[in-house]
Amino acid sequence: MQRWVLHIDMDAFFASVEQLTRPTLRGRPVLVGGMSGRGVVAGASYEARERGARSAMPMFRAQQLVGMRGVVVRPRSTVYVAASQRVFGILEQAVDVVEKVSIDEAFLEPPELYGAQPAAVEQWCAQLRADIRQHTGLAASIGAGSGKQFAKIGSGLAKPDGMCIIPAATQLEILHPLPVDKLWGVGPVTAAKLRAVGIDSIGDLAAMSRKEVEITLGSTVGVALWHMAQGIDERPVAPRAVAKQISQEHTYAQDLHTRESVDAAIDRAARGAHRRLLRDGRGARTVTLKLRMADFHIESRSQTLAYATDSLDTLLATALNLARYPDELGPIRLVGVSYSGLETAQQDVLFPELDAVVRTPDRTADSWEYEPGVAAVPGTRSGAGAANTGQGVEPVSGQRVWEPTQDIVHSEFGHGWVQGTGHGVVSVRFETRSTGPGPTRSFAVDDPDLRHGDPLDSLDWPDWIASEFIPPQR
Repeated sequence: MQRWVLHIDMDAFFASVEQLTRPTLRGRPVLVGGMSGRGVVAGASYEARERGARSAMPMFRAQQLVGMRGVVVRPRSTVYVAASQRVFGILEQAVDVVEKVSIDEAFLEPPELYGAQPAAVEQWCAQLRADIRQHTGLAASIGAGSGKQFAKIGSGLAKPDGMCIIPAATQLEILHPLPVDKLWGVGPVTAAKLRAVGIDSIGDLAAMSRKEVEITLGSTVGVALWHMAQGIDERPVAPRAVAKQISQEHTYAQDLHTRESVDAAIDRAARGAHRRLLRDGRGARTVTLKLRMADFHIESRSQTLAYATDSLDTLLATALNLARYPDELGPIRLVGVSYSGLETAQQDVLFPELDAVVRTPDRTADSWEYEPGVAAVPGTRSGAGAANTGQGVEPVSGQRVWEPTQDIVHSEFGHGWVQGTGHGVVSVRFETRSTGPGPTRSFAVDDPDLRHGDPLDSLDWPDWIASEFIPPQR
């Protein structure tokens, strides 16, 4: 009798939540991420993906691809956390055990589906998707198969907004023709090793002998991947332990000898860990830089911030401020960056840009010089930037400045978001999840009826938020 493991993945989650709460954006290419010229994409709607945009792409390139109809939105972590909590609440009502993979995906193994026919599994999944859409307005894709591997492949094939049920009798027909990097656990390095020996598809990996696999990939990871390529996946669905840190590191084929190469390696590791941090849905208080030297000894330095953040500006600048270089330590062979002290709460900071400054030592004096930060995603925190003060930024002139896509509220028109600002005028689109596309009004930036809005109000779930939402603990 076949076990049925389900993988549920919320479609283009960050962008979909933005389109849900800002109805004017529905049907348009939406990019979520840093709005500076050096920002990166944290999430892209399917309309943007159809034009070639994707997560982790430089924002300027994504904007070129989506064209004039594209809209760039600053991430709002608080809203994504709330939407995720509501989705997971629905899953927990449907099954006893939910294995949360990230803020927008999970594995389930409903006991009542053990031994069920594919038609019954499809009906169960359809009802779950309908419940999620009814209560949240969001689309979910579900894959179902005999193990986690097939469930995850199924959800990928089901996107967007669909289902893919893979019976055990036909699972290898679907699995084996896929490129080898579609196998869960095969990253770029492993895929390169396999392709170097002529292994291009998952079926090619399954056809290798155990000895060949051990020589190519090792006896532990290699054999585990080989079994999955053969359709053997008995991993249980169980709640995951909460990660205490998120990290990424890279070993270099040739030792790093210059400051520039070390800075580039720190940048690479910090960005990779940051992408994982965004998927996790928490912010980090502590940044740790790990360097393994040519003689294999390890140098490690950490810095703890006064608040948790998922701003790449701040985290990358902090990692670079921890840097030590070959002229001090000798050749470096591995560079890693980790984020720890993970918290759901991400504190509003009056001047976050002060933590996004890279300090460069002055070699001719016993002091530090400050240079503009080189980090890339300003305002990744919810309601980011100085706008978090609640009344917009107060420059020296005393005139308030409202940031594009910031949540705002007017005493007469209610909740909205800033569409644009300039020349002393701010344009606001007044809408929430439940209103449909709303009207735009323009005001003087210092209009006393305007004030900072709570991003959660854009969801328009007052009863659920009052009774079910678990606010971050500060």
